[in-house]
Amino acid sequence: MIDVSSKKETFRRALASGKIFVGEKVFNLIKNKTMPKGDPLTLAEVAAVLGVKKTSELIPLCHPIAIDHTACKIIMNEEDNSLEVFCVVSTYSKTGVEMEAIMGVNAALITIYDLSKIINPNLKIDNIRLLIKEGGKSGLWKNPEGIPEFLKELF
Repeated sequence: MIDVSSKKETFRRALASGKIFVGEKVFNLIKNKTMPKGDPLTLAEVAAVLGVKKTSELIPLCHPIAIDHTACKIIMNEEDNSLEVFCVVSTYSKTGVEMEAIMGVNAALITIYDLSKIINPNLKIDNIRLLIKEGGKSGLWKNPEGIPEFLKELF
């Protein structure tokens, strides 16, 4: 782990995203709330929170930090039968929360995968990435590949 003992505590926030392609049949079952193992959207949101909170236990060099806020939003994209997961994390700390946001996205996506594989084992998780980080010396960073339009007014 890097030594953060001399760093000042500042507000830190990170937003990550990722996508899972579930196919038309699974997509429609999720949309109609008729998945056999339960509602993947609700369970994925809970899994995202757990993923955020457990990050330092799973990633060897991550500092355990207090999480002040986390939220997960899942958008259903009918045009490609995908679910896009967004996870935001914030804290007032000496180190950033990028890994926590990425872990939240991964936990949500893998939960959707687990609940969907019974119907369609040909699932694809894709494009997991950090969209925004802010705080510390570097200030605000936005992914150079761009961020979704609806997020531009928030950051």
